[in-house]
Amino acid sequence: MIRSGGAYDGKQGMSLATGVSSRSAGAQALCLHLVTIPPGTRGVPHVHAGHESAIYTVSGETEVWHGEGLMQRTVVRAGDFMYVPPGIPHLPVNRSDVMTVAVVARTDPQEQESVVPMSLPPHLAELDDFPVATP
Repeated sequence: MIRSGGAYDGKQGMSLATGVSSRSAGAQALCLHLVTIPPGTRGVPHVHAGHESAIYTVSGETEVWHGEGLMQRTVVRAGDFMYVPPGIPHLPVNRSDVMTVAVVARTDPQEQESVVPMSLPPHLAELDDFPVATP
């Protein structure tokens, strides 16, 4: 049993609630945590080297830029699932006025070791106006 309560700032620029991982539960092939993105903030563009992710949005709405060069845009709302294949860049942006809460599962039991931050591409320069959720 892992009781939620602790949180940490991830390399992705978002707050993650401690969940299932190699450290918390001895997991060998996955991690599961809760991510929060405050209104009017964004994460950091990143990839998870060699690991796939599945995201379920509990509440809020997030614009996710993803794919090669972060050229694709998908709006994810409460009740939606999103799959991110291994090595695919992605960037969440919360343009709304409510907190986004999502459950994220990834095939990386180490939680942060596979996170590779990236630079914001020129075509998304306007997102510099959005503060990173956890700088």
